[in-house]
Amino acid sequence: MRKFPNMPDQIKALPRDKRGFPVPAFVEWFDGEPDFRVISPKFMVKCITKHVCWICGQPITEKTFSFVLGPMCAVNRINSEPPSHNACAVFAGINCPFLAHPKLKRNEKDLPENRHVAGIHIDRNPGCCLIWQTVNYTPQVVGNGVLFQVGDPVRIDAYAEGRRATREEVAESVRTGLPFLEQAAEQDGPMALMDLDRMAQQADMLFDRWVKPARAA
Repeated sequence: MRKFPNMPDQIKALPRDKRGFPVPAFVEWFDGEPDFRVISPKFMVKCITKHVCWICGQPITEKTFSFVLGPMCAVNRINSEPPSHNACAVFAGINCPFLAHPKLKRNEKDLPENRHVAGIHIDRNPGCCLIWQTVNYTPQVVGNGVLFQVGDPVRIDAYAEGRRATREEVAESVRTGLPFLEQAAEQDGPMALMDLDRMAQQADMLFDRWVKPARAA
């Protein structure tokens, strides 16, 4: 069986796929096989109503909630996935193949028709991810599902390629992703663009506080 360093006990309890990867609780199964690209709608409801961890499925009893975010989600404070235990979120940020390999693209082949992501999905690999710890969040019902408004962070950790990400890597992710949000904001007018600029500046200040530059990493 594939071995992972520093695997939390609740992750160890998850089933494994043929590669030896633990299968997160949110993954949908088809004919006895997990499809990591497909979210279980029933489990999404359980996360919202029972406050269980998105990754391991166990109750969250910690004082903080940890979200695995792309840097762009730190700008608009919106995420399509509910929170996890911090240890589970860090494990995912380090070991998830898509998050750990910036050049890896999503496999869209033979996706089930019922697969969807709430909100407006930016189909790209962000190159790095953030573990955003907060004491509060708010589920928001949208036309095609539920999104999560994350509260102010009490800590942010950034990861790329299975290691700590640098401030420069986070900045590059924002630089290449911001045009997607700008395009959406343009449709709502000048005030929306001004709000987006303000949110981007706030995110930059948070990144400066929590993410070290390459020379200090």
